Amino acid sequence: MQHHFDVIARIHTDFPTKFGIPRQSGLVEELKAEIVMEPAYRDPAAVRGLEGFSHIWLIWNFSESEREGWSAAVTPPRLGGKKRMGVFATRSPFRPNPIGLSCVRLEEILFDHRGTVLRVSGADLMDGTPIYDIKPYLPLSDCHPDASAGFAENTAGDRLQVIFPQELAAMIPEDRLQGLIAALRGDPRPGYQNDPTREYGFNFMHFDVRFCVADGVLTVTEIEVL
Repeated sequence: MQHHFDVIARIHTDFPTKFGIPRQSGLVEELKAEIVMEPAYRDPAAVRGLEGFSHIWLIWNFSESEREGWSAAVTPPRLGGKKRMGVFATRSPFRPNPIGLSCVRLEEILFDHRGTVLRVSGADLMDGTPIYDIKPYLPLSDCHPDASAGFAENTAGDRLQVIFPQELAAMIPEDRLQGLIAALRGDPRPGYQNDPTREYGFNFMHFDVRFCVADGVLTVTEIEVL
């Protein structure tokens, strides 16, 4: 019997589109987000005891990547977008079941006019993403310091120097600026694009952030209010 998954919550982040979102959860701790429980799941008893955990697992839906069919092999951007790997050896959103898994830091649990709200940091989800389940992270069983990372072993450590002109930085709310800078430092470009003459851009909050990258330096060139 096929089971129907209920959406228990939706996450609200500063990324209204997919481009610019960190490649994995936990890479940009400066990014803040809020998980708002759906009405049927707002009973405070459902999160009793969760405040004792520093991190939580989110099981969610690749809602913007759903499509008919699936492919056994995909092209991970970090391998240049040309080398194919088995879908189950990647975290590609194009899977038989469009389900994502993220580990985020739990900052605070609130109860306000929206119901139950979990404030988290380090999320890699688009604004409005449906959440299927929330589970506590257990260091005893979930942490494996000796784990190997396969072909992704050396693909997530590079950080760019960011030049952010003061007049442009002043346009971003102060409590969001460091999160944006950290996301830029992680290099939002697809792994197979490295054109120093090209201008890139993504939406952050209600801003269009434009930038270029050359010799390991990312320079913010324009901020436009959407």
